[in-house]
Amino acid sequence: MDYVTNFEKKGFGLFVHFGLYSILGKGEWAKHIYQIPDEKYESLIKKFKVKKTWAKDLVRLAKKVGCKYITLTTRHHDGFSLYDTCGLNDYDAPHSLAGRDLIREFVDECNANEITPMFYHTLLDWYHPDYNVNFPSYIDYLVKSIEILCKNYGKVGGFWFDGMWSKPNENWQEDRLYGTIRKYQPEAMIINNTGLDELGKVGHPELDSVTFERGKPTFVDNSDRHRAGEMCQVLCDHWGYAEDDYNYKPVREIIENLVECRYYGCNFLLNVGPKGDGSLKPMDKCTLEYVGKWIKQNKNFIYNVGVSDVTSDDAYILKGENGKYYAVVTGVDMLADANVQRLATGKTITLKTDKKIASGKWLDNGKKIVKNKNSFVTECFPYGSSHYLKVAEFTLK
Repeated sequence: MDYVTNFEKKGFGLFVHFGLYSILGKGEWAKHIYQIPDEKYESLIKKFKVKKTWAKDLVRLAKKVGCKYITLTTRHHDGFSLYDTCGLNDYDAPHSLAGRDLIREFVDECNANEITPMFYHTLLDWYHPDYNVNFPSYIDYLVKSIEILCKNYGKVGGFWFDGMWSKPNENWQEDRLYGTIRKYQPEAMIINNTGLDELGKVGHPELDSVTFERGKPTFVDNSDRHRAGEMCQVLCDHWGYAEDDYNYKPVREIIENLVECRYYGCNFLLNVGPKGDGSLKPMDKCTLEYVGKWIKQNKNFIYNVGVSDVTSDDAYILKGENGKYYAVVTGVDMLADANVQRLATGKTITLKTDKKIASGKWLDNGKKIVKNKNSFVTECFPYGSSHYLKVAEFTLK
């Protein structure tokens, strides 16, 4: 399945949670958590004023950071759609103060910038009355919604579903749902998130990737067919915009998440939650830009890499193309005066292989690695530069 392999080579995607909840600034589950009455919550449609440049700004930032695809919430659990539902209901962006199809703008910008557009779509629904009283009728509505997304926006990179865990004993008619996608978008990735408790689980034979929500990735079981893996992670604690969330992860932790995903052959899907007007918090932009800077400094090695046949207890070893390998060392010290910090020392990285290192260099500065048969010594960062992670490219003989 070439489209699955192509997805794996993208390596790094941007997850975007955007909707009416973004106006409240209390996270994407605000309606449910705070028991906001339907009438009050649905009135937010009259306040959903989105910047004309929201999609352009978002996609250009993603490209600058090094994301190869963007997965956007076309509809989240509150039932509000960012796309034109074509008469299924009026609870959508064209009938809001925004007054236009935001998914159309998103897809157009992605296509213009060579970014693959992917669609998140909720399975559970707090808005549609049939969800709790006539489930088969609700599935009809859901399938019609997906058919609209399949037919009206050109080629789509994939569909990312979430929420089946809310009704585990219902008949979700997955064959019908996924069959609709295969009919109109045969090369679209089909992903159904298994939630926080079922990391890496394959829920249906038709799925093209397993998920690891906020959890450590593992090697994907491909015993029955080729599948990808994808870990989704948040910058702070909320997926949707939360004004009062300061609990941001360090840049080095996010980069290590990315590296660990690639080590296990998985993609990394990093989330942002735009404000109600579609703009991002300065902290979100800044964090993303530093991640992108590290990727560029290390020659974009993260994309065309996979699981390595060579390992080490001292570093993440990834296998690249044309006989190249990459060792990502964590906890690398910075050189400094003894009065500034404790003495920095270089780690010895030993590879588990009978082969010898033929040649190698550090990607951030091009210097040759100091090697000895199947091991090499980590170069410390110079004073004024400290990245925590350092990448060596090497070949074996």
